[in-house]
Amino acid sequence: MKQLYVVSTGPGDPNLLAPQAKMAINDATDLVAYGLYLELLGDDIRNKTQHDLPLGQEIERARLSLNLAASGKTTALISSGDIGIFAMATLVFELLDRAEQGLENNPEWFDIDIQVIPGISAMQAAASRVGATLGHDFCAISLSDLLTPWETIETRIHAAASADFVISFYNPVSKKRRWQLDKAKHIILQHRDPNTPVVLGKNLTRADEHIRIITLEQLEVDDVDMLTLVQIGSSHTKHIKIGNHDWVYTPRGYQKKMTQETTT
Repeated sequence: MKQLYVVSTGPGDPNLLAPQAKMAINDATDLVAYGLYLELLGDDIRNKTQHDLPLGQEIERARLSLNLAASGKTTALISSGDIGIFAMATLVFELLDRAEQGLENNPEWFDIDIQVIPGISAMQAAASRVGATLGHDFCAISLSDLLTPWETIETRIHAAASADFVISFYNPVSKKRRWQLDKAKHIILQHRDPNTPVVLGKNLTRADEHIRIITLEQLEVDDVDMLTLVQIGSSHTKHIKIGNHDWVYTPRGYQKKMTQETTT
């Protein structure tokens, strides 16, 4: 059987790599990924054939994975976090869709058994580090306008802010993209209090992890890089201090039930 595993490796801590993902990586002869994702897997992959394609070659990575699997090599296409969230899984199916339409001359791809293995995404890791920011309705928005027009992104930010979602921003900045996060901040300030809690999570769950809890008003572009997840609370999100710990959570509405308990 021709096999392609589409594998999520989580935010970085090897203890958060799902057993199913480990099994897929162990089973594969060939691993395809951006180099950093391979490095995070450590010595466990030293006996595998590794195909390291740089940032910007996502289509090439997906196509290579399909071609390797079609040639009979058990292949794992790897992304950190969850590979189905702003990552490589969608490209695999876009290419298959194109092949079905005759736009890719690769009918051999149709014989591949594809298994998508989920993982812990950055927004989940950030939430767990500070408490429970995703306790009520939330959304994720990528601020990268390389593939999506900024006008579309801006419309989504307005909608998410006005609907009072907790918002997780992926791809908040890069070396060349510096203004989008500041623009997003000012859009959200039209709908949120300046003291709304914001969580900045860099290199989440890795050895050099850095977490900051600030306010929306304090959010600055220079405090964020491409490895940072920016999570902006809803109007109900709370930042509390319990002993020496800071926690951020978004209540779901149980306060009404607890109030009823104390009055009956």
